[in-house]
Amino acid sequence: MRVPTSAEIAALDRTATDTYGIPVATLMEQAGRRVAQGALLVLGRRAGRVAVLAGKGNNGGDGLVAGRALRAHGLAVTAVLIAPADEYEGEAGRTLAEARAAGVELSEASEAALPSFDLIIDALFGTGFRGPARGIPRALIEAANASGVPILAVDIPSGLDADTGQPDGPAIHAVATVTMGLPKIGLLVYPGAELAGTIYVADIGYPPELVDDASIRTQLVMPEMVRARFPARPPDSHKGSYGRSLVVAGSVGFTGAAALAALGALRSGAGLVTLCVPEAVYPVVAGLVAEAMPRPVDDDGGRISASAWGVIREAAARADAVAVGPGLGVSVGVQAVVEHLLREGRPLVVDADALNVLAGRADALAAASGPLVITPHPGELARLVGSSAADIQSDRLAAARAAASRCRCVVVLKGARTIVAQADGDAYIIPTGNPGMASGGMGDVLTGMIASLLGQGLAAPDAAWVAAYLHGLAADLIAEERGVVGILASEVAHRLPAAIARVRGGQQPDPVIHVRG
Repeated sequence: MRVPTSAEIAALDRTATDTYGIPVATLMEQAGRRVAQGALLVLGRRAGRVAVLAGKGNNGGDGLVAGRALRAHGLAVTAVLIAPADEYEGEAGRTLAEARAAGVELSEASEAALPSFDLIIDALFGTGFRGPARGIPRALIEAANASGVPILAVDIPSGLDADTGQPDGPAIHAVATVTMGLPKIGLLVYPGAELAGTIYVADIGYPPELVDDASIRTQLVMPEMVRARFPARPPDSHKGSYGRSLVVAGSVGFTGAAALAALGALRSGAGLVTLCVPEAVYPVVAGLVAEAMPRPVDDDGGRISASAWGVIREAAARADAVAVGPGLGVSVGVQAVVEHLLREGRPLVVDADALNVLAGRADALAAASGPLVITPHPGELARLVGSSAADIQSDRLAAARAAASRCRCVVVLKGARTIVAQADGDAYIIPTGNPGMASGGMGDVLTGMIASLLGQGLAAPDAAWVAAYLHGLAADLIAEERGVVGILASEVAHRLPAAIARVRGGQQPDPVIHVRG
């Protein structure tokens, strides 16, 4: 599903009107009716009193249409205005007059009355707003949040940046958001995803070719996308049909990282997994994952040494994909091996310490001779590109895109709502995953998964977002059963077959709810 920026959705609106002849009033009417549907869903279709916080723009117009529709359902509706009624002009003025004629009561900025309502519809600001909110709108946002009344946002919670998911000042904290045509970036990345609540995507009559316009470069990964990309399993296949993955990982004190990466590769379908580890930890690792094929290589103080390259190169030559980094530690030997692998030309996943040894040297990644995926968390990406974790987190989508362009690779920026970005500007938002994944070893499993899917023939971008989606879904399956506390990385790996089966069987619901007429 395409996810437009605020500029892209504005362009989509203009095209719908100018090229397809759909009047703004028609789009607004459809939008308001879908908001009313959302309101009835939140209310549970029971009677109640509804307050519409109506701004003076098109977002306010959508809210006023919703108020009129709810009045027709027999609900008592009050439009709370941010200015005198005669200051509402254009479509907002027209919808205000129609709402008034339908029996919607008018009130000018009565914050104190908000706790007496059963539902508040936030129609103050739309996707074009840039904060912070001031004056009466700010007071209404703060009063609505403090009221204890459920809030339904129109298109996006007021005060939230539609392109970054960051609030600049106070922002509405909604239980649900009815967004028009397509979900917006700010609704899907944190903290916006928390402020938006349940997301209803409303069909307001955009032509199909507009909502699937390839010029919109961000997508929300949907179950059917994963199902279409995940490798099929013909009945006459064998282990050689599903790729040979090589994992270069581990050091003294970090044997689990190597084992988890191998387990991630195996549980996501790799036919054969070879595991190159320092000789000092070989006996431990060999006993952790029976199905992988561990090989000891030269080490220096418990970490892989530069002289290990000969054995690793031989193993890489037989592999369809390679993963390097989990638990390696930072050393001269590790750096040498990573640099060799970047020049080897095999599809490669670079994670953890393999990224840390390249801190400040994004150019080394850009010179890779084969398909490349890197899987940093915000701190690792910051060290790689000379930034700070706070800057990365302030606009994760932009940061991942910039790094992908600079490093000429696929970037998997891990975290709540993982972002996958390509060097050409395409990007994917991963809707699966939960706070239970904030524990050691999760990234190691993901690294092995991506290498496995690369080895099974997926292109680097597809391998990255398919793996990230299934990784989060496996954790979600565990959370459904027993909550988000105490989820282990090995458990996530072991639930991958169930996650894959759920998607392939068409049993995984979409991450958004579609609202149609």
